[in-house]
Amino acid sequence: MNAQPVRVRMAPSPTGSPHVGLVRTALYNWAFARHHGGTFVFRIEDTDAARNTPESYQALLDLMRWVGLDWDEGPEVGGPFAPYRQSERGDLYRDALARLTEAGFTYRCFCTNDEVDARRKASGSKLQGYDRFCRDLSADQVAAFEGEGRAAVTRFRMPDGEIAFDDLVRGTITFHSDNVPDYALARANGDPLYPLVNPVDDALMEITHVLRGEDLLSSTPRQIPLYAALQQVGIGSGVPRFGHLPYVMGQGNKKLSKRDPEANALGYRDAGFLPEGLLNYLALLGWAISGDRDIFTLEEMVQAFDIKDVNPNPARFDLKKADAINAAHMRLLSVEEITHRALPFLKQAGVVSDPVSDADAQLLELAMPLVAERINKLTEAVEMLGFLFVDEADFTLDAADAEKLLNEDGLAIVRASHDALASLTTWSTAEIQAALQTTLIDEMELKPRNAFGPVRVAVTGRRISPPLFESLELLGRERGLARLKRALA
Repeated sequence: MNAQPVRVRMAPSPTGSPHVGLVRTALYNWAFARHHGGTFVFRIEDTDAARNTPESYQALLDLMRWVGLDWDEGPEVGGPFAPYRQSERGDLYRDALARLTEAGFTYRCFCTNDEVDARRKASGSKLQGYDRFCRDLSADQVAAFEGEGRAAVTRFRMPDGEIAFDDLVRGTITFHSDNVPDYALARANGDPLYPLVNPVDDALMEITHVLRGEDLLSSTPRQIPLYAALQQVGIGSGVPRFGHLPYVMGQGNKKLSKRDPEANALGYRDAGFLPEGLLNYLALLGWAISGDRDIFTLEEMVQAFDIKDVNPNPARFDLKKADAINAAHMRLLSVEEITHRALPFLKQAGVVSDPVSDADAQLLELAMPLVAERINKLTEAVEMLGFLFVDEADFTLDAADAEKLLNEDGLAIVRASHDALASLTTWSTAEIQAALQTTLIDEMELKPRNAFGPVRVAVTGRRISPPLFESLELLGRERGLARLKRALA
């Protein structure tokens, strides 16, 4: 992109549960950096002590590790521009503010919000924001305000004229500074604010490209002159390139908010999504690897990703498509890999022992091939395989499935199945299948879809399960017959 090596950053605030939109932004930054052989910086914007929590900070780290977006610089990794948490960089911000003030880029503002509102109403102005009242105060006016005991925030002097930039996603965008008021860089007590610390960090960390959400577009005309001012006082090398990513929309043409259940990024991990599946789907919210292909790996995305191909129009979050994309990635995994990834969910649910016993490991090795092609999320392994591992005293039937299929006709099928299987001398998948088909299909003249449903519920507890005949073999003769008999009780 430039002669200067690409350096991008992801800079979330540790407040609340991480949003899927944050993951999409991180993914685009990560892919952009990897595509150009650049550096992906992970930075924590935690100057808002009232809203930031240790739990949210840890959730951000957990999320980034789970999805596999490894960072080159940042928390727990370090780097040449450490520290990477804003709460630990206060001296750097105070130094930057002092330099800007000495060079005349800032001024002290003593106005209250009520005074600004009153002046705007009196003048009939429709412009929102600060009216530059304190921009050119005399020494006597400053002394008078100080004599009243007023505190002063520090504001940045916006330059006059147009502010234009070439957005990597949206093309040329132009603002006029008349519509961009002088804004505060620091509170009256000297604490730096986000409009200062974010560009200062970018400048000091030599960030070359800022790829972020469309919701931050309105702040760009404020920041561009600040980057230039910082360069003039010896901080950074100028204005980075900007690319503003499309909104992620939820239901009803509204931006997907943190309150929407689909927005909780870590919820997908807990629901059994594969990180590859979630990332693949989120990549599609504004970008495509080709016109006729939806499924791809991270490596393929890195190779193909071009920020100029990102669509600026809002992208709608579709949970059904996310499920389908994840299911497609499940099909790409080996049985061994699915077993490995499902194991934490099986342990947590108490399906297998923790640590896994030899008996559980042996049964799991035999059972997983039966369900690997059927499960679309890792959590479904718990529902699919639980009936094989549960103690008989704890085995239960799904109430709705039992009511639907274990009626009088269904119980007659279960009774006939029990009698047919009880006469077997060899308990194998082939023998079980032959016995049930002879009894239920040939002799009772039932259709397969009607014949095996009641047996499946009696044996596995659910209408949806691994293949019936294989399941009965894995259960063993004693347990298989006992469950059929128990359903008849």
